[in-house]
Amino acid sequence: MSSVAVLTPESFEEHRSGLKDQEITGCVLEDEAYIPTYLEAFPPLPEKGAPGEKTGEPVSAWGSKIRPIKASVITQVFHVPLEERRYKDNSQFGEGEEAKVCLDIMQRTGAHIELSLAKDQGLSIMVTGKLDSVMKARKEIVARLQTQASATVAIPKEHHRFVIGKNGEKLQELELKTATKIAIPRPDDPSANIRITGTKEGIEKARHEILLISAEQDKRAVERLSLEKAFHPFIAGAHNRLVQELSQETGARISIPPPSLPKDEIVITGEKEAVALAVSRIRAIYEDKKRKTTTISVEVKKSQHKYIIGPKGNTLQEILEATGVSVEMPPLDSASETIILRGEPDKLGPALTQVYAKAKSVMVVEVSAPAWLHRFIIGKKGQNIGRITQQLPRVHIEFTDGEERISLEGPTEEVEQAQAQIQEIIQDLLVRMDYTEVIIDPRFHRHLIGKNGANINRIKEQYKVSVRIPQDSERSNLIRIEGDPKGVQLARRELIEMVQRMENERTKDLIVEQKFHRTIIGQKGEKIREVRDKFPEVIINFPDPAQKSDIVQLRGPKNEVEKCAKFLQKIIADLIENSFSISVPIFKQFHKNIIGKGGANIKKIREETNTKIDLPTENSNSEMIVITGKKSNCEAARDRVLAIQRELANIKETEVTIPARLHNSLIGSKGCLVRSIMEDCGGVHIHFPSEGSGSDKVTIRGPAGEVEKAKKQLLQLAEEKQVNNFTAELQAKPEYHKFLIGRGGANIRRVRDRTGARIIFPSPDDPEQELITIVGKEEAVRQAQRELESLVKNLDDVVEDSMEVDVRHHRHFVCRRGQVLRELAEEYGGVAVSFPRTGSNSQKVTLKGAKDCVEAAKRRIQEIIEDLESQVSVEVAIPQRYHRSIMGPKGCRIQHITREHEVQIKFPERDDSAAGQEASAQENGDVSPEAEFVPPKCDIIAISGRVEKCELAKAALLALVPITQDVEVSYDLHRYIIGQKGSGIRKMMEEYEVNIWVPQPEKQLDVIKVTGLAANVERARLGLLERVKELQAEQEDRALRSFKVTMSVDPKFHPKIIGRKGAVISQIRKDHDVSIQFPDKGDDQQDLIVISGYERNVEEARQSIQQLVAELQEMVSQDVHLDPRTHARIIGARGKAIRKLMEEFKVDIRFPQPGSDEPDKVTVTGLPDTVDAAIDHLLNLEEEYLLSVTETETMAAYMKPPSRYGGGGGAGGVDDGSGGPAKGFVVRDAPWNAAGNKAPDMSSAEDFPTFGTGVAPKQTSAWGPKKF
Repeated sequence: MSSVAVLTPESFEEHRSGLKDQEITGCVLEDEAYIPTYLEAFPPLPEKGAPGEKTGEPVSAWGSKIRPIKASVITQVFHVPLEERRYKDNSQFGEGEEAKVCLDIMQRTGAHIELSLAKDQGLSIMVTGKLDSVMKARKEIVARLQTQASATVAIPKEHHRFVIGKNGEKLQELELKTATKIAIPRPDDPSANIRITGTKEGIEKARHEILLISAEQDKRAVERLSLEKAFHPFIAGAHNRLVQELSQETGARISIPPPSLPKDEIVITGEKEAVALAVSRIRAIYEDKKRKTTTISVEVKKSQHKYIIGPKGNTLQEILEATGVSVEMPPLDSASETIILRGEPDKLGPALTQVYAKAKSVMVVEVSAPAWLHRFIIGKKGQNIGRITQQLPRVHIEFTDGEERISLEGPTEEVEQAQAQIQEIIQDLLVRMDYTEVIIDPRFHRHLIGKNGANINRIKEQYKVSVRIPQDSERSNLIRIEGDPKGVQLARRELIEMVQRMENERTKDLIVEQKFHRTIIGQKGEKIREVRDKFPEVIINFPDPAQKSDIVQLRGPKNEVEKCAKFLQKIIADLIENSFSISVPIFKQFHKNIIGKGGANIKKIREETNTKIDLPTENSNSEMIVITGKKSNCEAARDRVLAIQRELANIKETEVTIPARLHNSLIGSKGCLVRSIMEDCGGVHIHFPSEGSGSDKVTIRGPAGEVEKAKKQLLQLAEEKQVNNFTAELQAKPEYHKFLIGRGGANIRRVRDRTGARIIFPSPDDPEQELITIVGKEEAVRQAQRELESLVKNLDDVVEDSMEVDVRHHRHFVCRRGQVLRELAEEYGGVAVSFPRTGSNSQKVTLKGAKDCVEAAKRRIQEIIEDLESQVSVEVAIPQRYHRSIMGPKGCRIQHITREHEVQIKFPERDDSAAGQEASAQENGDVSPEAEFVPPKCDIIAISGRVEKCELAKAALLALVPITQDVEVSYDLHRYIIGQKGSGIRKMMEEYEVNIWVPQPEKQLDVIKVTGLAANVERARLGLLERVKELQAEQEDRALRSFKVTMSVDPKFHPKIIGRKGAVISQIRKDHDVSIQFPDKGDDQQDLIVISGYERNVEEARQSIQQLVAELQEMVSQDVHLDPRTHARIIGARGKAIRKLMEEFKVDIRFPQPGSDEPDKVTVTGLPDTVDAAIDHLLNLEEEYLLSVTETETMAAYMKPPSRYGGGGGAGGVDDGSGGPAKGFVVRDAPWNAAGNKAPDMSSAEDFPTFGTGVAPKQTSAWGPKKF
């Protein structure tokens, strides 16, 4: 709660005259006469430090310490000296590469970067953002804006992993911290040098950090001791206590391999002195135990070993702790039963006793119990067995599926108790329980279970039995019933009866189109539920919608299934009858007449014909009205709709008979032909019968004149199609097709050229593979048919012939799994070519097939032999470095040459030793055959084939050798040719299929190298030169645009020239295409405006600004005093009213800022006449609004609740009933009592604002509350 202290003039007088202080001791008096001090009444706010920190006083209510929140945004500033700047072009600061780089880094890291240029031309960079973003941005800035140096630091190879850290985290942290790139050699690299790349400062920091890490590791040591495994337990001690004490004492880390790991090596790491001390202590223990200990061996059953070991080896540790003897156990997977005890002779006896005690501390007993009783012994949710295990927690009880035994394991006494209890449970169950097994065909199992287990659950509850039905995956027909003997028999009888009923059941499949399934089922299954209620003994199964099946299965008693099937078929027949649909084309302009006023016509037709009529939407281009229902009803509705159209327009309908086979050709691709006739004839409707109906009737409907015109065009088109669309068919074996077509289609092309008919062979997917179709004019088709039949007849005449082929050529035909022979068979009508077996030395080759095919195959074989005999091998020397380029992507260029010139090309094996050598006899791909030197083998490419074709292939290969050409391009233009992120250079390389090399910026060369095929290189060179011309033109244009003019304009006019939100200056910039720069706030010359652009445009912009200034100079400013209470009303909501007023009078009106010395002063600026008019209007508004304000204040005064301090202004004393002036609230040591200070003026509404009135405070703005 807050309280209000009221000070009266009397209290101030008393304080001015000096009020004597009273001595106060102890706690604050509650007497009303006590006058508190100013600090007690108004405690000050706490200082920056924690209150009460030095004085020891308790913290006041104002001073509760608030924990500072750490800022998530940080700022880092760093400097790049001039000599280390990568981009030193100072003329474009803020617009050059540095700005682009910073923009890219900001986008990628999310940090904010500011650049500034120092007097020494060094670069100051301020990075702001989250810590992670700032560190990443700083690293990238250093790498991209600062020249990079590199240095190496050598540290021992074994220390590298400590520099890298876990998962490379230490290395990443180091790179971010120092803004460098640190390259550490791979583990298989013998080098110990670490390379650091970055700025000089960063390199020094990184080098220092790496050396610190290495120095820290130098202090550490690693020692490996190979001691017998048997003595490790003595070194580790019981529960590893000894080794832990040793580690604490020496400070070294000791790693002893676990007993399961067959290793003798103990590893000690840490400081050198600590490691040495630990090693000496471990050796002392080892030597002592080796000298004093001896061993004994005992045989213990393998099954008892686990009791000696104990959980997690605890028992062994307990024996070691109690006796100092180590017990060595054979591996669990070993068959050995021998246990070795190692220790001092006098302690081996007690240890052996403990081993035998542990071995016999646990006994294992088996209790016989029928397997079906196991789950009853366990009980529901393990209740029965849980009671035993709770009483005897150290007994482990194990049930094994399928076995008639229960295993008990634990202490002897407890096991015996558990055994007795389990046997008692078994006896009780055998008396009360029985079981039986029924063999039932698995196909009935799911029906016995019922939907959601309804049937089987009912049997279980009714007879108090358990029924176990095997899973489908088990493929078992055995059902087991367990429970009360009487209930078991009753359940068995009911299951058998159910099965007998099901065996008499019948299953029937109904074929129902899937589109009707949802309708038959009904919404939320309502309709199918009615059917099931009518036939409760019949199970109706619909297929899953995803299966897209039409089969609905009915199952149940024979008579009921038949009745249900007839009922469903009737429903389906009704659905099919009512789903008949007709589409009626009606001209769009008549749709509204068919609908009628308020839908009267369409509603009447629907009701009287009992159909569903759907019209297209208004914005649709479709003219089709769809009618759905019974066929007779749909036809009646169609006739009524057409009758309405005929009444409204002269509509005629006629039918034309055209053969159905021509319909598709008349319709055309996607209906283009028939659509063109309909559009040409005033939008008539032409309706073709549905495909497969066999009807020849085509209906034309529309205006009478247009129907006749469409009929004529349609018949004319049909006649043309009939003449040119005569078809004949021919049968020929598929293996003849390739021969009929010929190589490259030569044979079939000759037939087409002679006859003019089109011959269509079946595609691989066609079912009729022997059918050849001939299409065209009848005469041409008949002629082509005769020629093809003659060829096929000749092919059916099978002959056998032979020819002589030299043995040395046989391999060519049979290699690659008979590739050549397969090609011959495919090309020449399936002719069979048989070569003699290898080693027979026979030259006879047998050919079997159609006579013409055999002759053609012989000729082809002869051609191949001639090619083989005339083959030569030509070598061409091309440097190995060009081989990959010549081959092309995936060898495509070489494959093209081999196919085109019918040659074989073989490339040599790659020789890496010669890869770097330059061939002096070859330059830019020109090979000189007279060269004196012998080219290396890795450069020789072999070409095999006919002489003339080898030469052509050789020329083609040499044409593929890339050349390199230098193009002179000024260094200044290189970065523009490269483009942003290399986009420009990549585009040129892809366009011209060349490689373009631009020299490093440090070299500042004026040459760009272009490498590729000669033709491509030339195109790329011309393209580069063209690009250079464009860039030079851009540079010249940029120089012209850089013309600058400086003009002096009084700063008071600058806001007017800029305009509201920059509207005026933006328009000037846009109109004259110039850049206009105003001075910054801190500049010395505040009156200078700089205009840059083309000279003419700059001059025009300068004149525009001068004209605007001249107009502004004519303007005058006048002050008018308006009551501050009216300001808000004059300004209006969000300044809407004042803006309207300024636009109306063409003036500018400025209201005083909050805290102004003259809160009522309003300045009006504009032309003299408009200023006077605006001031008169403002004064009128003030007078009007003041009346409203006065009324509001008066009403507020009457409505104000009575003050507890009595004064109407809220500054009076407390009303004590005396009617005299109130004393008020008095304090001592107030600030106004000090010499030279003035007491607050109680009559001032600013010093003591009155609650509940409309007095505006001094700081209030006319524009409303200030928003931060």
